[in-house]
Amino acid sequence: MPATGPRPLRADAQRNRDKLLDIAVRAFSQQGPDVTLDAIAKDAGVGIGTLYRHFPTREALVEAAYRNELARLCDAAPDLLRDLPPDQAMRRWMDRFVAYMTTKRGMADALRAVIACGGNPYAHSRELLVAAITALLSAGARAETVRSDVAAVDVLTSLSGITLAASEPAQREQAGRMLDLLMDGLRYRAAINS
Repeated sequence: MPATGPRPLRADAQRNRDKLLDIAVRAFSQQGPDVTLDAIAKDAGVGIGTLYRHFPTREALVEAAYRNELARLCDAAPDLLRDLPPDQAMRRWMDRFVAYMTTKRGMADALRAVIACGGNPYAHSRELLVAAITALLSAGARAETVRSDVAAVDVLTSLSGITLAASEPAQREQAGRMLDLLMDGLRYRAAINS
């Protein structure tokens, strides 16, 4: 007998789940870990039973919300590469990375609670981020708009440093300038070699 995975959600159930995740990210980012699950369900326009059907614990909701934001960021790379030249796709993805890190920082207390309960929301974060950056770098190298000698982990570390230095909303302009500097460095040898 063939193995079967979890059944796909009905369209309305998937919409409810997606809405709960969006509301949870905003709530945990803005209000911290003390936001009630009742408030999240109410803001999403669903009953608390619906929330618990999808996420049986607060920790499950926090972890799913974080992983959903990570997936959105990483899944954006191929879409950006389809719509933009590789170097522009990389720069646009960097802006999304800053937004993701700002959200992650806003959810820090809620994520710490998940870890305290034995969860590991960050289990595959690095691998997913490196894979997305690798795809962007490879496309840029093929197009000769980005250096071919840059390691994805170095770009990830640089991006993390930028968000550490300039993650507050009032520093968004500064973060953008720092991202432009990073992109100039990624383009430098590509321009010399062409």
